[in-house]
Amino acid sequence: MSAESVTTAVPAGTETSGAPPQGRHLGLALFVVAAAQLMVILDATITNIALPAIQTDLGVSDANLAWIVNSYALAFGGLLLLGGKAGDLYGRRRVFQIGIGVFTLASLLGGLAPNEGLLIGARILQGVGAAFAAPSALALITTTFPAGKPRNKALGVYAAMGGLGATVGLLLGGVLTDTLDWRWVFFVNIPIGVAVLAGTKTLVEAERHPGRPDVPGAITGTGGLIALVHGITRGGEHGWTDGLTLVSFAAAAALLAAFLLLQARTADPMMPLRLFNDRSRWGSYATMLFIGSGMFAFFYFLTLYMQLILGYSAIRTGFAYLPFSVGMAVAAGASSKLVTHHPLRLLAGPGLLVTAAGMFWFATLEPDSSYAGQLMPAMFVTSLGLGMSFVPMTLGAVSGVAHQDTGVASALLNTAQQIGGALGLAVLSTISTSTADHRLPQAASALYRGLATKDASLVSKASSALTHGYTMAFTAAGALFLAAMLVTGLAINAGRQHHADGTTPAHLG
Repeated sequence: MSAESVTTAVPAGTETSGAPPQGRHLGLALFVVAAAQLMVILDATITNIALPAIQTDLGVSDANLAWIVNSYALAFGGLLLLGGKAGDLYGRRRVFQIGIGVFTLASLLGGLAPNEGLLIGARILQGVGAAFAAPSALALITTTFPAGKPRNKALGVYAAMGGLGATVGLLLGGVLTDTLDWRWVFFVNIPIGVAVLAGTKTLVEAERHPGRPDVPGAITGTGGLIALVHGITRGGEHGWTDGLTLVSFAAAAALLAAFLLLQARTADPMMPLRLFNDRSRWGSYATMLFIGSGMFAFFYFLTLYMQLILGYSAIRTGFAYLPFSVGMAVAAGASSKLVTHHPLRLLAGPGLLVTAAGMFWFATLEPDSSYAGQLMPAMFVTSLGLGMSFVPMTLGAVSGVAHQDTGVASALLNTAQQIGGALGLAVLSTISTSTADHRLPQAASALYRGLATKDASLVSKASSALTHGYTMAFTAAGALFLAAMLVTGLAINAGRQHHADGTTPAHLG
């Protein structure tokens, strides 16, 4: 794809198995894709607020508690490329249906889990289902929605769900845990999943790409990503010099090197390296890596700040994120319209600068900062910036992709976000913990001890130390968003998107 030709249209000569839906059926198709994306993304955060209740009910050890969250990220991030390739080979709608079905069944098993082992197993199965559903959902947009305004709108909604999902997960997690039971953070997926499956008939299946599964590529690529995510996660928990951490990184390096070598030599690779020939596309992937790194850490540390320092309940914490949801919805809706008039980098670049400003605002938090005076406006500013960035990055990743590569191109964007999130959270957690412990050794434990013994002086010292650690993490997150802005400015040269008739030339970025 060149800068002169930026379009999300399916290439000429590519046939689909049915005519695109019209009218209300197009609206239903958009609901199906949006609901599916929201469901798989929110499950990355919905269990966070429920973790204390899960730990108490199932007797989960401190060492295993994090794996209730991390096991989902491992399976999701590690299998995305395989899921994208499966959609290209066997049909996007079919693979999408299988993924949603597996995810829904796993949600039922998670809600019924009697112990931590089965719960973690259900989370892994959820990740498998999400990895097969997510890339196919994005690819189905290109076959279901006509190029121009309808497709840009659909991509805008899809991108908004990617950002809103994490916030909605926190909100739902708090409401369901406080009003019903932690098991409902899993049960809530069942009616959504059933509704999505019922509505998949409105999605247009594209012609399958002839080829064979790249088994060696699947083994090395998936194994390498899982080893990388595991190493990142374990490094954040046990230190970067931990033996198993180093073994995981070594395995990841060997497997990913073998994967790239195989992709260069295989006739029908799982990840065609030609996808990286386009500067805007690899720039979108790199930018999304940085966005995921900053965004996942933002949710994690702000949730801790509100619950541990300000003493918010689970449900209050969830509702505190409402301004973020509103800002994301407004900005994503606006950017999905603006992409038809402005080059992608002129939307994403300023958006990322605004997001960085929001992070630096959070870096000024004190143990007694007010919600209305500081948290809410900083949250709204951050959400506006992210909302302006997600749509251009999504378009940059899938615009002009050959029909047979749309599933893999979509999977790479999701993979970049998930891997970036795991890396950012691990690194920034290390920064936050070391900074806090430098002021007060074992600051988190000291806070719990002070609360238990009602030692006001200890609580005050621990709160101050932890807040200092969180603000350092927010500062680092701001730097990550500035790095994303730099990549956007240097790499993404895609122009504005075509109108519906596909005749208007794109202006250069």
